[in-house]
Amino acid sequence: MAMKVKNKVLLSDKISKKALETLQKNNIEFDYMPDCGTSNKLIEVIEPYAGLIIRSASKVSKEVIDRGKNLQVIGRAGIGIDNIDLKAASLKGIVVMNTPHGNAITTAEHTLAMIFAACRQIPAADQSTKNGKWEKSRFMGQELTGKTLGLIGVGNIGSIVADRALGLKLKVKAFDPFLTDERVQRLGIEKVKTLEKLVSESDIISLHVPKTDKTTNIINTALIKKMKDTAILVNCARGGLVDETALANALKEKSIAAAAFDVFSTEPAVGNPLFALENVVCTPHLGASTSEAQDKVAQQVAEQIADYLQEGAITNSINSPSISAAEAPLLKPWVKLSNVLGGFIGQLIETGLEEINIEYVGSVGELNTRPLTCSIVAAILNPIVGVGSVNLVSSLIFARERGISISEIKKSSQGAFGSYIRILVKTENSIRSAAGTVYSDGQPRFIQINGIDMDTMPQNFMLYTSNIDTPGFIGLLGMTLGEMNVNIATFSLGRKEKAGLALALLGIDEKIDSKNLDRIKRLKGVKEAKTLSFEI
Repeated sequence: MAMKVKNKVLLSDKISKKALETLQKNNIEFDYMPDCGTSNKLIEVIEPYAGLIIRSASKVSKEVIDRGKNLQVIGRAGIGIDNIDLKAASLKGIVVMNTPHGNAITTAEHTLAMIFAACRQIPAADQSTKNGKWEKSRFMGQELTGKTLGLIGVGNIGSIVADRALGLKLKVKAFDPFLTDERVQRLGIEKVKTLEKLVSESDIISLHVPKTDKTTNIINTALIKKMKDTAILVNCARGGLVDETALANALKEKSIAAAAFDVFSTEPAVGNPLFALENVVCTPHLGASTSEAQDKVAQQVAEQIADYLQEGAITNSINSPSISAAEAPLLKPWVKLSNVLGGFIGQLIETGLEEINIEYVGSVGELNTRPLTCSIVAAILNPIVGVGSVNLVSSLIFARERGISISEIKKSSQGAFGSYIRILVKTENSIRSAAGTVYSDGQPRFIQINGIDMDTMPQNFMLYTSNIDTPGFIGLLGMTLGEMNVNIATFSLGRKEKAGLALALLGIDEKIDSKNLDRIKRLKGVKEAKTLSFEI
């Protein structure tokens, strides 16, 4: 078995030397193996590495991820992550990052260049002229001023295209389900409610969405038929967004005027049906291919990987909540508390989980609570489905797939504690709750369980009991534990009212086995007894 080298990173694609320089500057060990990601060699070498930096060539399959026993983070120098098995990475708790801003300007500029090239038939005119012809009448173009540009997706790149297009005096319309009215006003564009309406009203249609199950072949025969016969379709986003055969047929029939493609459903693209058509401009996935962009994304991904491995900071993650380097030390004690509270609840649950409700009270609510929620959900689920089955990255996905409702509420400071977290869960037949805070020493404390106040520090091993409040119970429990040779480290009690329900939470030196736990359950007045364990 390969020996793990702490925080060592593998770069498996050709990449700007800025990435290597950045890793060196941050004292991160690395191996640069360009081109190993395109073969089985990546599977063979990945095991000892904590981090992996790739571009578009490496294929990070489930097999690679399964073999990467020590892999913690994958960084993509670029935007698209369709060469990474995101589900497999998430289930293993591997953070996947990209660099969505590093090549946004470059890709937006390439989109505009492709629009110009298609509108003025520049590639065909260039070739004709170089061949000794002078065909002015043949290459009659379209003027952009006053035309309507329809954007499908207005993310980082789409918004830059919109800004530049407005400067060219184009009208810009957009279809994007996540586009807010406030952002529409800020960008100075028009929002269109349906894709059909957008393509029918636009002179130029440009795609700016990722490839997903929902967006694969989003431009199909039916939508192409709704386009103007003078329309131009541009795709510099991801291959596979357009039914290329349907588009080729439409271009041959002149039912639309032209197309400009930088990305294709299969790459490297060989024998694509678009290549034989004169009214199509094609480039070999050049959207991010400028020296400036390659330097930017290389430096950014290396910085992100270094920050994660050294500080726990998570930036531009696809499958995990972001945590900045400044936030990481502030969140650390609250993450520890989240794991304790969630673990406590998870170890008590015996029936189907329906809801997880989380309250962040006081100053903790001013922090980035998303990582805390993910930690809480993972800690609740792990005792139920098997320790190690759920992690910070996969917890919300796991819960959503099982129909578990999750809610967050933030409240101002109230009660005796300035800041605390409270969790309330509903199962098929019970409601459980636990609250805790972080003391000045940075250590977590339980402050309330099922609405009953108590103050105790979590221990590696604990015993939880609920009982009818009767005289002599504490002595009986203590004597029984003594007979079992179980040493008590801490003992915390609470009750709602005299002769009502009482709780006990004991820190003990070793875990109580099932036989002795059954004995405790049989003690007079005991309603529930659980042995608990925490990683403290």
